[in-house]
Amino acid sequence: MIRVEVVQTALTALARNRLRSVLTTLGIVIGVFALITIVAVGEGTQKMVADQLKTLGANRIMVIPGSKAFSGAHASSADVNSLTPDDAKAISQECPDVLYLAPTVRAAAPIVFGNLNWSTSIQGVNHLFPEVRDWQPERGRFFSESDVNQANKVCLVGRTTATRLFGTDDPIGKILRVKKMPFRVVGVMSSKGLMPWGADQDDVVIAPYTTVMKRITGTTYLSMIQVAARSWEVIDSAQEQITSVLRRRHRIQPGEDDDFAMRSQKDAQQMMDQTYGTIFLFLVSVASISLLVGGIGIMNIMLVSVTERIREIGIRLAVGARGRDILMQFLLEAVFLSMLGGLLGVLLGVGGAQIIAKTLRWPILINTASAVIGCLFSGLVGVVFGFVPAWRASQLDPIQALKQD
Repeated sequence: MIRVEVVQTALTALARNRLRSVLTTLGIVIGVFALITIVAVGEGTQKMVADQLKTLGANRIMVIPGSKAFSGAHASSADVNSLTPDDAKAISQECPDVLYLAPTVRAAAPIVFGNLNWSTSIQGVNHLFPEVRDWQPERGRFFSESDVNQANKVCLVGRTTATRLFGTDDPIGKILRVKKMPFRVVGVMSSKGLMPWGADQDDVVIAPYTTVMKRITGTTYLSMIQVAARSWEVIDSAQEQITSVLRRRHRIQPGEDDDFAMRSQKDAQQMMDQTYGTIFLFLVSVASISLLVGGIGIMNIMLVSVTERIREIGIRLAVGARGRDILMQFLLEAVFLSMLGGLLGVLLGVGGAQIIAKTLRWPILINTASAVIGCLFSGLVGVVFGFVPAWRASQLDPIQALKQD
């Protein structure tokens, strides 16, 4: 056990040289400060991106036209018309792990209300779109299955579009024009915010896909099929079922490339986690170098301290102190210095993260575990780098030590 007098002696020795003790901890302070700040900003950013991905639909799968070879050359997905409303119907009927499905047609067009106009995105979907995207109207209602079947000229607007065209007025019941085609506004969608890549999800007009295909785009093919799997766990299974159905319907032979592609939120989440993990590991490694430098600084100062206090060590050994008492005293001094640096680093790191959040408007997430790990790691640094000076002090011969001036 560590004797009380050993602890008291170590603390007294550090108190005699307060300025040197504080300066010795700077390397540890900087290392822990960097670690806490990096983890806080990194995890805050990761949570923000994860929340943005959730706004796209947690279990969402996007089936899009894929590249296909024509005489040895591959066409881009934009040039391939491979998805039809019948494909969407077959997926809905034949894929048990598909819970909801929304055929989707996309277009960009100017919309006009009175003497105001605004260029925005037009999304043609079906009545199940709110369930697929987990996106409900804030005011009014979503259009019905009957509206889709009859290709009625009704629409909902996103909050950004509503503000641009109607200001503070209630858009419900008003008529706006898309390519000179009148649409009656039946609802305003709740706010979704920005996508991870910066696009405004609220800058949109949503209408029945049948209406968009007949009245606006004049096409018979879909831009994509949005699917909601029954749960996060069956997304892979749902993708396999969709692939099987579409390959059969499109008469794709074994060994031939698909003329469609799929993207899921699970894929995006895994890619984000992998990218974040790589960057996080790199930044933490950089912060750990500061801790290493701080540890070397502690070792150097402790070696100097042993040299300066050889006579004091000789007197303690002469009056009965054991070598392990000397070892423990100097080891405790090194640990106290590194732990002090760790605590100061945690306090500065938390404060620095808060300042970054307020001044730069970056998201942060203070992790208690990282603070504890920072303190424990700094203590470990003290043990590792303080052992050599402490061992050197404990091995001094008391007679030779007393001869020192």
